[in-house]
Amino acid sequence: MDTEEKPTLFDRIGGEAAVDAAVDLFYQKVLADERIKHFFEGVDMKRQASHQKKFLTFAFGGSAGYSGKNMRAAHKRLVEDMGLNESHFQAVMENLGATLQELGVPDDLIGEAAAIAHSTKDDVLNK
Repeated sequence: MDTEEKPTLFDRIGGEAAVDAAVDLFYQKVLADERIKHFFEGVDMKRQASHQKKFLTFAFGGSAGYSGKNMRAAHKRLVEDMGLNESHFQAVMENLGATLQELGVPDDLIGEAAAIAHSTKDDVLNK
């Protein structure tokens, strides 16, 4: 019987250095994307990137806990006051995929990351 644990997505994509590089490149893309960049006006992007790195580390299995706001609470104002909707979520997903491709992440791991990100959609959009 095989008792070895399968390495986490966090480990398979390259750990902390890979998540850091991905988040930094991701936000470069997001801030250049006319469809969604307005959601980040006035946001402390250094702090935002730090939160995102912690969240992805947790979501990809790299740590046991995440102490930030849940997705619903973190995005509620964006939905209610700024009209965050499905098209914006899709733009974020496209930027995430493009980021991981640019960093040379294999397609199967991009698919796993996309599935994890997509699983947050209803909470992000407060549905």
